[in-house]
Amino acid sequence: MPPLPPLSAIRVFEAAARLENFTAAAQELGMTQAAVSYQVKLLEERLGISLFQRTGRKVALTEKGREIAPILTRAFDQMRQGFAALTQDHSAVLSISCTNSFAHLWLAPRIGAFQMRHPNLAVRIMADDAVIDLARDGIDLAVRGGKGEWPGLEAKLLTHNRLVPMCSPAWRDRHGPIADAQALHALPRLSPDDMWWHEWFAAMGVEADPADGPPGIALDSQVMEGRAAIAGQGVAILNHFLWKAEVEAGQLVEAVPSYVREIASYWLVYPPHARNTPKIKAFRDWISAEFAAAIAADPEARFLPR
Repeated sequence: MPPLPPLSAIRVFEAAARLENFTAAAQELGMTQAAVSYQVKLLEERLGISLFQRTGRKVALTEKGREIAPILTRAFDQMRQGFAALTQDHSAVLSISCTNSFAHLWLAPRIGAFQMRHPNLAVRIMADDAVIDLARDGIDLAVRGGKGEWPGLEAKLLTHNRLVPMCSPAWRDRHGPIADAQALHALPRLSPDDMWWHEWFAAMGVEADPADGPPGIALDSQVMEGRAAIAGQGVAILNHFLWKAEVEAGQLVEAVPSYVREIASYWLVYPPHARNTPKIKAFRDWISAEFAAAIAADPEARFLPR
């Protein structure tokens, strides 16, 4: 079987034959009329036959042109239908990957507002602390903690994170005022080997391994640590932004006042080629507006990007 002529020339001929007008074909394809004429001539030379009769500025299909034109139109229609079906299967579902903490503490209480704005868009949240491959796992976008450097992905900064040792008011009252970070190091803490403790103590000028302090309950998620702190089980090192509601409700207080920024920040990430798809643009616009509102309302907005 002989090889196909150049697909670019076939595409131009199909449009010109369907419209029977080079100018109209050029407008449809975003080309110049001269480029359309050139591609048709290239195809004719490749085939060794005339596909159009040219009379002044008018063109008409030859007998050979009328023979092949409907075949090509059907082929392009089938391709259009195939690609439409391929994208339609996924356009109505938005898959989001994020950490358990972000999902439970920030996204879950707010995602209903997003869906009310987009009632025809189903949302699927995949909460997992492991970094997943978006393409491999069929995920549209993710909220990740890090420095914004993920090869092959576009990253938009959402917020910097403030690390704060938090406890319940009752726990603080039982242990009396805690003078400073050094004094806190001597008290039982939740998940004392958490790297966030290391970051916080280092930033506060305490040169000690957090694990060298008194033993404490080891929990494997910020959600569990925060809930344990609310229950009066000890001091947890938490992301202040995620626990604002509990702070405002008086369930959590700062054990030692501080302003320590975590090394990692929260980012929205997605494949560059999908940045302008309607569902990703809708979610990016919505979450950006949510964080912009948080900046306006938070007196500690210096921890959020402007």
